Amino acid sequence: MGLPVGTHDDAAHLALATKPVGVQNTAYARAETMMFIAKHEWAGLKWGQIASLLKVESAKADTAILAPSHMTKRRWDALVTGVDTVNWHPRWPRRIKVATSRQNFHPRHGNSSSSTSMRQVRTAPDNRKFETTIRVRREDIEDDRLGVYTPQISMMAHSAAVHPDELVFEVLRRGFEADCYDGQPFFDADHPVLLNGTDAVSVSNFQGGTGTPWFLLVTFRQVKPLVFQTRLPYQMQALNKDSDSNVFFHDEYLYGIRARVNAGYGLWQFAYGSKQELTPENYAAARAAMQAMRYDGGRIMGVVPNLLVVPPAHEAAARALLTAEELPGGGTNIWRGSAELLVSPYLQE
Repeated sequence: MGLPVGTHDDAAHLALATKPVGVQNTAYARAETMMFIAKHEWAGLKWGQIASLLKVESAKADTAILAPSHMTKRRWDALVTGVDTVNWHPRWPRRIKVATSRQNFHPRHGNSSSSTSMRQVRTAPDNRKFETTIRVRREDIEDDRLGVYTPQISMMAHSAAVHPDELVFEVLRRGFEADCYDGQPFFDADHPVLLNGTDAVSVSNFQGGTGTPWFLLVTFRQVKPLVFQTRLPYQMQALNKDSDSNVFFHDEYLYGIRARVNAGYGLWQFAYGSKQELTPENYAAARAAMQAMRYDGGRIMGVVPNLLVVPPAHEAAARALLTAEELPGGGTNIWRGSAELLVSPYLQE
């Protein structure tokens, strides 16, 4: 498929240079297209979304990116394996994955009866191990062909950098089904609160609906609605000594990243989930519900949401709600600047 610009292998460039100009152009276009696809696959996009982006990019006058069908893309994948001098396709490192499966992903909670106070329960999520690894052929180092691995190293570093976001937004997205410390789903209409000290009443942080969800959060308080827990931070590890078994037996150097981390739930009172349309009316109702939150015993918590979190499907409505000076039907937009906006592609199903 051709070598991308920046590959430091003179022999490979010379081999490609002997081909007709049309073959060279096709090779470079395919390589650039496959790198574009791989980058967006690693960002979590599905093929339908990537195909739409390819159509947009390929229509631009200043790009060499193509818009292959899924079958053509798979055929290009099958044409080459690893790295050779003419047909180049990056051996991308795997997505950061769980290194050892754990049964209890959700935060552990204590007694879930209605008489249990939040001060008596444990909310720390169990740590999970994650890793990703790339293999570098010994001959490539001996022959000074390290340039072909630059994209792999960059993608591995990027994967480690965004992995906390993937975990946290997965937890947020699953909050309508996953339990929090009181034994109820994190977003639920029946959270038990002891307003008078003895009898529990049901309090809701879920607006209902069946559409695409959006969320209001309080993130400036000491306790957070969502927790990212680091037991061991992301660390680069290498097996690159001649005495290492992988080098001795397989002529391969191994480079990887490992971490022990997890994400979980904090206070449900600091988060509000909705599957209704994102309208000024529903936004106002969500803010009012959060500001009415009370501690056990009835004392007002003083909750004021400061962050609106939405998937891409709600981005236009969210920006209009928080930045427009006037409402679509006329009149002043009183919610302008009332919260910060965070759009996350990781909230998509």
